[in-house]
Amino acid sequence: MIYWKDSFSCEIADIDNQHKRLFEIAGKIYDLATQREETDKYDEIINVIEELKNYTIEHFKFEEQLMLENSYDGYDIQKIEHDFFIKKLQRIERKDIDNSQNEAVVDMISFITDWISSHILKTDKNYVEFFKTKGMK
Repeated sequence: MIYWKDSFSCEIADIDNQHKRLFEIAGKIYDLATQREETDKYDEIINVIEELKNYTIEHFKFEEQLMLENSYDGYDIQKIEHDFFIKKLQRIERKDIDNSQNEAVVDMISFITDWISSHILKTDKNYVEFFKTKGMK
């Protein structure tokens, strides 16, 4: 299971709350992965992909706007990584999910855990100190 930990905090309440929501969606993906293989999960998979995509688009817009408003130097790197995330979800959506449901769920679990460890825990942490100097909490 994928759980939020205080060590994941960016120390900016709005962003932390949004990241917590992403963890909730990741939990739904994990739940799909733990269902029996012969269970038809197609509708649930499609729904969770759509939910994740829509929510991350909203979240990324929020983060990017905050970065632009505060002239954050790492904006370009963040934008590239955000765009990659959305494109990866779109690639997963285009796969033949109906005939390879378990593979799609495993791909999503792998992708989201990699994202958490590489983006939220590293790239997002880079702007914590920057935003602290701006007095943001």
